[in-house]
Amino acid sequence: MSAELPVPVARLIDATNIGDTDFFLDTFAPGGVVDDWGREFTGRAEIGTWSEAEFIGKQVTLSVLDFTNAASETTLTAQVGGNGFNGPSTFTFIIEGDAVSRMNIRA
Repeated sequence: MSAELPVPVARLIDATNIGDTDFFLDTFAPGGVVDDWGREFTGRAEIGTWSEAEFIGKQVTLSVLDFTNAASETTLTAQVGGNGFNGPSTFTFIIEGDAVSRMNIRA
């Protein structure tokens, strides 16, 4: 287990916390997927629309509480803040090269 978040995950969290939509979208691979409780959004346009309605557009902040790294997968628990859901959530990230290929969000 690494003591540091992989760079693509750290960048995604930074982008989220500063509310930078372009920076957030740039952290994903071209065919990246967000799975928000079983609802999947694929590619920059769909992820951008989802984010505007439910993530960056809701001024989400993520405070990492704990994480584990295993091969190309990082699972973390974060305290979510903002103008939407607030509380702990589990995020699983699949990394491809220097980008996030998948972000799963669960309780």
